[in-house]
Amino acid sequence: MRNRIEELRKEKGLTQQALGEALGVSRQTIISLESGRYNPSLMLAHALAVLFQTSIEEIFMFDEEEKS
Repeated sequence: MRNRIEELRKEKGLTQQALGEALGVSRQTIISLESGRYNPSLMLAHALAVLFQTSIEEIFMFDEEEKS
């Protein structure tokens, strides 16, 4: 699953540390999310969408082969 977390974070002028603190997760979690090594829980995905004032679908993009 691809995501736009790094792009959206930089648009808001946030560091990985600041984003992690805003979401109640570690900087390591943000690094793992941005690199695609970790897929967030629904609660964390929702928190990201609220923080970035967008929909979950605008942050996370599923590749076709991942859907099956």
